[in-house]
Amino acid sequence: MPEKTLYEYAVVRLVPRVEREEFINVGIALYCRKYRFAKMVYAIDEQKVRALCPKIELELIENHLSSFQRICNGDKDAGKLAALDITERFRWLTAKRSTVIQCSASHPGLCEDPEATLQNLFERLVL
Repeated sequence: MPEKTLYEYAVVRLVPRVEREEFINVGIALYCRKYRFAKMVYAIDEQKVRALCPKIELELIENHLSSFQRICNGDKDAGKLAALDITERFRWLTAKRSTVIQCSASHPGLCEDPEATLQNLFERLVL
């Protein structure tokens, strides 16, 4: 049986109108140092988003989330932030900010398989 190891995750939130502080969970970012794993997955529920902000530019939101994902995943062509050490990337992405894309606080857990844990969290907290 594989040994469980520490991981951290944050819920990625879309805050269409920052001044109202209403948000929709759109993704999960997960980091596991032992497995050198950092990955973000997301999905946009257009109906939920439009309920909070009918005039939002979904293409712009998609571009922001795609960039966030590419940085988290360490894609080679995603710029200087994606080239940071895996821990620095995760910390930068999950830092507090007041923008349309925000993260919850980081939460710890134990897992055997970070990819499976990411998918489980995504299904439970986003879909």
